[in-house]
Amino acid sequence: MAQRRVLMVVTSHSQISSEHPTGVWLSEFTEPYTLFRDAGYDITVASIQGGAAPVDPRSLKEASPEDLAVKKQLETTVSLREVATDGFDAIFLPGGHGTMFDMPDNVELARAITSFYESGRVVAAVCHGPAGLLGARLSDGTPLIQGKRVTGFTNEEEREAGFDALMPFLLESRLRELGATFVGAPVWSDHIEQDGLLITGQNPQSSKSAAKAVIDTLN
Repeated sequence: MAQRRVLMVVTSHSQISSEHPTGVWLSEFTEPYTLFRDAGYDITVASIQGGAAPVDPRSLKEASPEDLAVKKQLETTVSLREVATDGFDAIFLPGGHGTMFDMPDNVELARAITSFYESGRVVAAVCHGPAGLLGARLSDGTPLIQGKRVTGFTNEEEREAGFDALMPFLLESRLRELGATFVGAPVWSDHIEQDGLLITGQNPQSSKSAAKAVIDTLN
């Protein structure tokens, strides 16, 4: 079997407000990256703008030495617009509040996700990462997530985190508005949903499970 290739795409957005820096939630990147690496996959790390990807400082408080070592991969990301996505087997979107600002309307990301899905390749996202699915449309113009079973950071989790009033929208609500069948578990549960080649995880606690589902699907 040829070596599997995974494209991980992270946010480039670093500020919710002057009081609240943000970025990618570190464990949502490092845990899947480590699992993909240990499975022998070739991994390309891209971000919306390229260069050093911002990391939410709150996520550093619980970082392990392994997380901090893998964090170096975020220091020199390639710009998504420069990536030829045809050769990859899966695309994986880690979360972090930054994704809510620069992923939903990004044309390159929407085009890439649609290409992956319609060509029979895996599309996966965790926590706020499903914000990157919002702009993706199938060839017939319908939202990619319409009629699909998905999960993501729930409205209740956003309220508990204290960021509901600072977000441009609530992710669960927007996924539902676009016709997805949203399935949420109790707050902070390790929970994923898989609808064919579409894999979504609810929160940071679901990062490993989402990555393992990608690996199981590709194997």
